[in-house]
Amino acid sequence: MIPWFSNCYKLKDEKLLAILRLQKSKAIGDILAKKLIVNVGDVQQIFKEKTASLQKINGIGANALKHLFDKKNIQFAEAELKYIQENNIDYTYFLANDYPKNLHNCIDSPILMFKDGNINFNNHKIISIVGTRNMSSYGRDFITKLIDDLTEYNPIIVSGFAYGVDICAHKRAVKNNLQTVAVLAHGFETIYPKVHKKNIHQINENGGFLTEFWSDEQPLRENFLKRNRIVAGISKATIIVESAAKGGSLVTADIANSYNRDVFALPGRATDIYSKGCNNLIKNNKAELLTSANDVVRLLNWDIKEKPKKVIQKQLFLELNSNEQKVYDYLLKEGKQLLDVIALDCGIPLFQLSSILLQMEMKGILKPLPGKLFEIV
Repeated sequence: MIPWFSNCYKLKDEKLLAILRLQKSKAIGDILAKKLIVNVGDVQQIFKEKTASLQKINGIGANALKHLFDKKNIQFAEAELKYIQENNIDYTYFLANDYPKNLHNCIDSPILMFKDGNINFNNHKIISIVGTRNMSSYGRDFITKLIDDLTEYNPIIVSGFAYGVDICAHKRAVKNNLQTVAVLAHGFETIYPKVHKKNIHQINENGGFLTEFWSDEQPLRENFLKRNRIVAGISKATIIVESAAKGGSLVTADIANSYNRDVFALPGRATDIYSKGCNNLIKNNKAELLTSANDVVRLLNWDIKEKPKKVIQKQLFLELNSNEQKVYDYLLKEGKQLLDVIALDCGIPLFQLSSILLQMEMKGILKPLPGKLFEIV
């Protein structure tokens, strides 16, 4: 699956190489990788820092350092960079403007994702539709009517390109000229399942593909579970259409709940195997009961016309330095935010941000809240 859509955002090769090297490092997941970047201030600088300095960062132990500076990772990263360059692979970095905003607010979201197609996340009406691979006619008919009825709201439909519910949602979105995004559990050199190869072009024209996995990564079982957090995090709500008592879509629902996102489930007969998972989600208050598109529209407030944001006049007497002004403008726009999120969005290392926030608090500009939250006074 070689992308035809040209890059709209490119990092310098040296920086992209450092990101790939960090992404390849075992024992360093996305949370720790972001912590390193935020604390050090630049991804390239991580590999120039003394180990003694890095060990002061919470979570960085001997094992993490061992894998971080593994020389094999340099070779792997160089090979992947060459593939990206030769095939004009599009990508998005978690600090880039085109990184999905919903996903950016998830602490364990990927630091780097590869894109194929014509994806545009400016539309904030994003929903994920997932479920069993053994979809019944009941599930198919419901997906068809659901997406047909939601078309007037022009949502982005996200799913996982798998058999059953996933591909049904993608195809119906295409049928209605809606943007649809398929999140893959493997790299772009693989097409899985192969039978869905015929759908690639249409999905690319109406959205595209996303993956955090490198070009030669295969569709391993653990990759599907890892992929689910992107499906859950990238959308405003996750809809479960048919699931057995256990299954990947239930994992996606749990992740969505952990992100404080809305979850909907299609109820079914108590005797139907592939309705048990949905019925249990509803019974245990882990999902809203879904009977029609109106439930989605009502609970996500799509039927309310957006009011223009009120322009807040800044206090003219404030004397702020450049970093204080950046934080002030950010909080003025976004409202209260977590310390780590402020650091990531403003591109300010944590050790600097703590001092900046303290100075701003002393000036009476902002106030700290429980849970490492801050807001403008």
